[in-house]
Amino acid sequence: MDTIASLFSFITTPVSWVIVQFHKVYGALFGDDTGWAWGLSIVSLVILIRICLIPLFVKQIKATRAMQTLQPEMKKIQERYKNDKQRQSEEMMKLYKETGTNPLSSCLPILAQSPFFFALYHVLNSIANNDTVGAINQSLLDSAQKAHIFGAPLAAKFTDSSSDVAALDASLTTVRIVTAVMIVLMSASQFYTQRQLMTKNVDTTVKTPFMQQQKMLMYIFPIMFAVFGINFPVGVLVYWLTTNVWTMGQQMYVIRNNPTPGSKAQSAYLERLTKHVTHHGKVRRRSERVIVKAIVAKGRDRNEYERKFINGLNKAGLAAQSDGTVLKSETAVAVETEDGTPTTATPKRQQPKRQSKSRRQSGAAKVAGEPDTKTSLTKSDAPEDAKPSAAKKGAQKPGSGTRSKAQSGQRKGPQRPKSPSKK
Repeated sequence: MDTIASLFSFITTPVSWVIVQFHKVYGALFGDDTGWAWGLSIVSLVILIRICLIPLFVKQIKATRAMQTLQPEMKKIQERYKNDKQRQSEEMMKLYKETGTNPLSSCLPILAQSPFFFALYHVLNSIANNDTVGAINQSLLDSAQKAHIFGAPLAAKFTDSSSDVAALDASLTTVRIVTAVMIVLMSASQFYTQRQLMTKNVDTTVKTPFMQQQKMLMYIFPIMFAVFGINFPVGVLVYWLTTNVWTMGQQMYVIRNNPTPGSKAQSAYLERLTKHVTHHGKVRRRSERVIVKAIVAKGRDRNEYERKFINGLNKAGLAAQSDGTVLKSETAVAVETEDGTPTTATPKRQQPKRQSKSRRQSGAAKVAGEPDTKTSLTKSDAPEDAKPSAAKKGAQKPGSGTRSKAQSGQRKGPQRPKSPSKK
């Protein structure tokens, strides 16, 4: 590890200088030789580095989502050219170039932190060996060796012997307890961060080998931190625990406010956004307008959660616009089906009540110009011999301008006379 750290010696002086500047501030508050002054200096160094790496973190998010989108196409290329590795790699590079995706972008924050991490390790290791390094002179070196964090020296390690720990004015038991707790917290924070990414911020509609790789990393990374952590000084453990907590909080913020399309986090976010927009009648934040604009631009390519969001706005009498704003709509409510086809949800036409036979017969009599009878004979009231006479009365001469009376069980209009043989 010392050989690797020495490769990053070019950045050792800037890192040590930043720590010294923060130490001056915290030393005035807590004392120059206290663990709070040196520990908070390391924490402040982490925060400063992570703030500078925010643009790379944004690129990492975009690259990860782009890789998730390309996984189906990559799988097709692998199956098509499984016997030709060279052609397979050429097609992969062509796909990356066409879509503007860089697989290494997802590793940028980790790669960018590596020089600072190894430089800090080199600084703390020099303090443990009583060597001046960078901007840390002999007086600062003596002060750093006296600093203890929860009873553990800043430069002590889990694997140190009792004599090494005694030289730093501490007990081996205290050092191992403090370092073990910090290693467990470091590994747990890494596991929770990766698990949160896999369970909440992954598109559940796409099943790809990329997801299996992420699940493997969810268990491999914490084990790696636990194995290598026993060789890290307490100050480096403070650095790595702080950066893991920062990553966890940063990712929680991104998952809540800018989730991956098709993920469970997007479903929860759009539900909150629907309630917020329907309550206020407009989109208030710029980030929300960006998301609404992207959903509207997708058109029929919207996923299930995005269609549900658009339908919820339409049912509330609101319409999402192409610029991300929301306006009140006085037209009919348009609801999207599962395939993205908009359908107008008009109110159902009320069917008229079914009239009784007597009312229908009285209505037909009014149309024919005949006086409205108070009641008409039904099957139970009419005698059997009255039916032929009613049929005769209903028959009209050819050329007559009046309409025949509608009878039960007969067609409207002139009736054909029955055959005499049937009488």
